[in-house]
Amino acid sequence: MKSPADISRVVLARLQRTWHLDATGSGCNWPHTIALGSYSSAELAAEFPATRERIQALREWASANDLALTDGNRRVQGTTQPIPTHVTIADVDTAARLSGKPWVDRLQRGRTRGATLANRYPGCPNVPKAVRLTDSWHEVDFVLLQTVSDWFTSNRAAGLTPRQVPVPGVHAKWLNTGRPVVELLIGRSLELLARHPARIHFTYLDPDHLAAGGRRFDSATVGDTNAVAYEPDIVIITENKDTAINFPATTQAIIVEGDGFGGSTAARFRWIVDAPLVVYWGDIDAEGFEILDGYRRDGIPAASILMDPNTRRAYAAWGTNIDKDGQPIKVRTPKPLPTLNNEERVAYAAACSGDDGLPLRIEQERIPLEEARCSVLRIAAITRSG
Repeated sequence: MKSPADISRVVLARLQRTWHLDATGSGCNWPHTIALGSYSSAELAAEFPATRERIQALREWASANDLALTDGNRRVQGTTQPIPTHVTIADVDTAARLSGKPWVDRLQRGRTRGATLANRYPGCPNVPKAVRLTDSWHEVDFVLLQTVSDWFTSNRAAGLTPRQVPVPGVHAKWLNTGRPVVELLIGRSLELLARHPARIHFTYLDPDHLAAGGRRFDSATVGDTNAVAYEPDIVIITENKDTAINFPATTQAIIVEGDGFGGSTAARFRWIVDAPLVVYWGDIDAEGFEILDGYRRDGIPAASILMDPNTRRAYAAWGTNIDKDGQPIKVRTPKPLPTLNNEERVAYAAACSGDDGLPLRIEQERIPLEEARCSVLRIAAITRSG
């Protein structure tokens, strides 16, 4: 039989999927009845005193939370006993109260914002979606959303960038994030210019090139003519900019500054994808391995360096459990990252859980650059000999 904790999890999962529909009057997800499961006759006969206590606790919890139980009669030790078989959550408000005050607040906020948007933009095809998209917005941004949407109902900005749209009182970057909701509310595209083409920034590492006066730093834009100073034998992609800028001289190598999650931009450059050796070096933390997996899935055939259990142990003294905002780094459940090898997967799992007692993050800057260079050269030697 499901416990109160089991029931609460089921209710929360349903609430997470559907709250915005119910907050805007578009849903019919409540009342909702949950089957509690059943005991076998042998279990009831053998453990009925303990079972009766659990049933009583369930009844008291259900009554305290305004939940309705449905009973079924069972024969137990020669007597007929009412055993709960189902629990019913009457409405979304009951579900929200059961799930905690943040959900009560979210539901009320969704109702208020949904009514505002429905009245102000009667042509909006999906008010529930707009409510869900803006749930985490501060009230100031929600007011700005209406200001911008009102402006676009009577004005056009075709051919402008998001930062050039002349809406009074709205800062230049707001449309970069708010644009999808504005388009949803007014029911049309804003016809703004596309974002500028993606770019990469990289550093030439070859000592002969640098000694001859060649430039050290360079960039390339997707879709433009991009001729690098030399075709690299080694491409290193690094998570952090400082590491890329200060990496030691390495023959016929170029180091590329990473661009967060995913390698779709880097994958557009053939001199990266076709290099004899591509290496990725990131922080030893959950995000570092998730970024590595993203690059590989985007078509970058990268081997990793210094992202293994031995390196994690060796540099644990320089690790941290505090993020850049001074908050504790949270443990997490590892994602199914299909491209990780066995060593990477072990280090990733440990960096997610911290079960081995080591820090959850070891930033790559804490590892000497010369050690990274030696790691790259070892892999390069193996690649050439293989």
